[in-house]
Amino acid sequence: MPAVLNQSEHSEQSEIGVQLFGQVLVNGVLLGGLYGLMALGMGLVWGVLRIVNLAHGAIIMLGGYAVYYLYTGAGVDIWLALPLTMVIMFCFGYVLQRYLLNLIIRSAMLNTLLITFGLNVVFVYVAQLAFSADYRTINPPFAGNNFEVLGITVPVVQFGAFVIALGLAALLWLVLERSTLGRAIRATAQNLTAARLYGVNPKSIYAVTFGIGTALAGVSGGLFGMVSQVSPYMGLTLTAKSFVVAILGGLDNPLGVILGGLVLGIAEAMTALYLGPTYTDVISFGLLVLILVARPAVLLEKA
Repeated sequence: MPAVLNQSEHSEQSEIGVQLFGQVLVNGVLLGGLYGLMALGMGLVWGVLRIVNLAHGAIIMLGGYAVYYLYTGAGVDIWLALPLTMVIMFCFGYVLQRYLLNLIIRSAMLNTLLITFGLNVVFVYVAQLAFSADYRTINPPFAGNNFEVLGITVPVVQFGAFVIALGLAALLWLVLERSTLGRAIRATAQNLTAARLYGVNPKSIYAVTFGIGTALAGVSGGLFGMVSQVSPYMGLTLTAKSFVVAILGGLDNPLGVILGGLVLGIAEAMTALYLGPTYTDVISFGLLVLILVARPAVLLEKA
């Protein structure tokens, strides 16, 4: 009789372990989709402008605050606040590139790193002065809702963020592959001289590209504020994660970037399960170090 009970308990524990693994895997996939959306803007800007944007995480942070204050301060519906934030951040990115970053375009990589690092510092301190250092969370009415699939709980907010990430990645792919603007962006990235000969204005393309990247970063900040918290100091970690995801997914493939985000999200989720949640960021920064050590030319080939 005790042997039967032990066998039953062992079977029950195995079932619980499988369910826990499935739950963590789903959480990692949903988080990875959001990471992929964050990295889309960095990959696009890097691939076209040849700029490693160290202010990328700070731009994500500004987008988070934009959604937060549109929703909680102005009373704008969350589904309107997200696209409105994209429009605001696109205009901000367009102006930033056209009248500042364009001055150092195609210059030495050190110059672009320094100026984007300086912008990161400015954005962080302005955010601290304007919004304080308090953590903010975007809580729409459905924030606590869940649904179950095969016994696995799926949070509505995380699932919605994942679907939006996939949708925006697919839309970006369609724009790059099927539209006149997309062909101009790809031509500018591949051969600047040939693009000029076909009548493409690089300055306009650079500004539009940076604006699109900023818009994607901004909306990802709003979604991140719905699944986590927004603060002035969240940018550093998100910049590193976006860099890793962009490298894993490929700079010229939006859907590949989403796949790279899934890889990082699942890796972090499994790390939290087996090693503890305090080690999740170690995965991101560890991959960053490994990439820079194993493939140092990844930066130089885009310089």
